[in-house]
Amino acid sequence: MPGTLYLVPTPIGNLSDLSQRAERTLAEVDFIAAEDTRVSLKLLNHLGIRKPMVSYYRHNTQTSGPAIVDRLLAGECCALVTDAGTPAVSDPGEDLVALCVRAGVPVIALPGPCALITALAVSGLPTGRFTFEGFLPMNKKNRRRHLDSLRAEERTMIFYEAPHKLSDTLDDLAAAFGPDRPAALCRELTKLHEEVLRTTLGGAAEHYRETEPRGEFVLVVAGAPEREEDAPSLADAAERVLALREQGLSLRAAAKQVAGETGLGKNELYQAALDLQ
Repeated sequence: MPGTLYLVPTPIGNLSDLSQRAERTLAEVDFIAAEDTRVSLKLLNHLGIRKPMVSYYRHNTQTSGPAIVDRLLAGECCALVTDAGTPAVSDPGEDLVALCVRAGVPVIALPGPCALITALAVSGLPTGRFTFEGFLPMNKKNRRRHLDSLRAEERTMIFYEAPHKLSDTLDDLAAAFGPDRPAALCRELTKLHEEVLRTTLGGAAEHYRETEPRGEFVLVVAGAPEREEDAPSLADAAERVLALREQGLSLRAAAKQVAGETGLGKNELYQAALDLQ
């Protein structure tokens, strides 16, 4: 019987956010796979937990991932943790999960801290439909191409950004979506200096030209305004009137029905249909 891979969320700032279930899981597994073992060791020391750890991060997934799966297949249980937040979301843990799924290793995800959901909830922007974009491409050309693909996106958009790249990213966002697009900039979430700046992309860019960005940021950006369906042309609507007439309606009755469907005036529809005959 293979062991189980547990995805264990860790606090994004406030240690009190670690759940009892997460603490118990860390204490019970055979070993822990960590993005940075030094960071995770501080958390384990705080909890009084001693466990063997292996390193699993973006640049060693090709070697560390199969090694972890081999141990799981041998019956050991592993907890995967990232430095902060939920592993496998915008995180190399997704590759390890895919390996486990292909190998038939059970994977159990624990609920817990997640910066994108925390920021979305507090943003004041629509939360019913959203898209998580993570970190934008570092290459400026690729970043602008990606943002161009989002110009018509109507869902709320969520981005991660580091402080030293924030100003350039805000300029690119404002260029792509317009400086008046509403946005919420959330930094240091759950920490002592937590701050949420609700403004526009242009306002945010101006603010951080005068204020040095500090801390990790989650950017929540309003989607594009919902597009109204293009109204049919008068000529097309008149054709519809004539089609209804052929089905047995009088010309006036057909014009009245099409007026209700399109919002066009029934008299102008009537006249346009007469002109087409």
